[in-house]
Amino acid sequence: MRLPKKERQRQLKLALQANPFLTDEEMARRHGVSVQTIRLDRMELGIPELRERIKDMAEGNFDRIRSLAPEEVIGEIVDLQLNRSGVSVLEIREEHVFSRNRIARGHHLFAQANSLAVAVIDADVVLTASAAIRFVRPVHLGEKCIAKARVVKSTPHRIQVDVETFVNEERVFQGVFDMYRSREEKGRK
Repeated sequence: MRLPKKERQRQLKLALQANPFLTDEEMARRHGVSVQTIRLDRMELGIPELRERIKDMAEGNFDRIRSLAPEEVIGEIVDLQLNRSGVSVLEIREEHVFSRNRIARGHHLFAQANSLAVAVIDADVVLTASAAIRFVRPVHLGEKCIAKARVVKSTPHRIQVDVETFVNEERVFQGVFDMYRSREEKGRK
């Protein structure tokens, strides 16, 4: 049963506050309406499209990355708390998939997780010492991968970073990264 417009818009607003990475297509499926209806609802509510929401989050929600240049990050970092946690988003496009079956090549998912594990560490030099990874399910063309990194152990030269990647709240990748970092400069923690 379709919801009245006001109730649908209220639920849309709440859903996007809880998960700003939801696409118009996902919202349309949830509410049993067309993508165009969701776009019109968003416009009426003053909610920007997904790319703008991600850009807005990226501009205000993270510390400055020290260990990588911005162009070296795979995906787009939307939240970064140095030495604690980080979140990045990677939309799977044509260049990421096998042409035969439209499934993402694993090295792209690994690269997103690995670059997030490097970025989350507050040091000038960060290298991956080892990684234990597991691909949980294939990722397909058009899916949006949200990687979440969390620092779980830290010593002066080693940091363990756990990374999980999700598509629509379903885990698709997980990794435990043992990272090496250079001795920190005087006056920095």
